[in-house]
Amino acid sequence: MNNKQMLGLRLRELRKRKGINQDKLAELIDVDPTTISNIENGKNYPSLINLENILKALNSNFIEAFDFEHKNDTIDLLFQINEKLKNNPDKIEDFYKIVIALTK
Repeated sequence: MNNKQMLGLRLRELRKRKGINQDKLAELIDVDPTTISNIENGKNYPSLINLENILKALNSNFIEAFDFEHKNDTIDLLFQINEKLKNNPDKIEDFYKIVIALTK
């Protein structure tokens, strides 16, 4: 997945977390709804002004918008989990309990 797609997915997550649909977001920032759709689907990057307006409407910021590390592929995620646990061996049991609880 490329950065354009990952940014689009992240903006979609932020929009859904706020509980608004694409049409409402488009209305709030005064763009056509297809603009929002194309951004969220990774077809287009948002212009800087549109990105600023989207983030303002979603009560978010640039750091949060570009925080899509969790969207990495499975191998990258497993590597990162392993690194975190390697540096925190006392957390392995807690991590295991969380994984079990999430997969029930």
